[in-house]
Amino acid sequence: MRINRLLVVIILLITQLIGYNCKTVPVSGRRQVAFLPESMLVDMSLTNYNDFLASHQLSSNAEQTAMIQNVGDRISSAVEDYLRDNGLESSIKDFHWEFNLIEEDMANAWAMPGGKIVFYSGILPITKNEAGVAVVMGHEIAHVVARHGNERMSQQLIVQTGGIALSVAMKERPEETRNMFLAAYGVGSAVGFILPYSRAHEKEADRLGLIFMAMAGYDPGEAVSFWERMEQLSGDAGPPEFLSTHPGSATRIRDMKNFLPEAMKYYRAH
Repeated sequence: MRINRLLVVIILLITQLIGYNCKTVPVSGRRQVAFLPESMLVDMSLTNYNDFLASHQLSSNAEQTAMIQNVGDRISSAVEDYLRDNGLESSIKDFHWEFNLIEEDMANAWAMPGGKIVFYSGILPITKNEAGVAVVMGHEIAHVVARHGNERMSQQLIVQTGGIALSVAMKERPEETRNMFLAAYGVGSAVGFILPYSRAHEKEADRLGLIFMAMAGYDPGEAVSFWERMEQLSGDAGPPEFLSTHPGSATRIRDMKNFLPEAMKYYRAH
């Protein structure tokens, strides 16, 4: 009986959230339930991002570091210009972009709210060039702009804490809430588990990522080659870290090819 009551409470909470907290993802137009204050998540991300950087070695390769930062600046600036030109500047008002390269042999990258993004040096042999970096960067920036982490953490708060406010969860269950936050944003090396993005989130990030890199003057066609290289790395040892939380399949590459005509509408070669 207690389980049934809990299910009723969860259903009611979800219904209320859908009714009162729906937002629209920029560019894609998808309606989402992401009810947490983005400003609070940005504050949390700043603390956890700095903690992560303090406990990991930044790359000493000046050329690679500059490439990561330049690509990040170029795509984020193009996206911000587009959002402002289309009256969507409120969706980026809390953003403070930062791009860092970690010296670690792991094919991975992730992003936190407000534009805090990390690349691992192990992914660079797969990106191969600046356009390949733009594929991954566009994908991560898409997760940030679409507030996918907010959406996932909102869902987790409903399931794990019965929908209590984030501020209350942080006060009463600080460690659990911190782990939930880190897992929601894919910081797998900081916690014992990763909460993968849903296939809907990944597909949306793929689509938006192509559009965003195209806005910045990178050929979105490079995405197909990048994901083909990622697929080739899957074997007996398992997929790369970046691919392990993504649907790595022929379907994804086929979707990429289907997204290209739309992305090319935004493409202006620099």
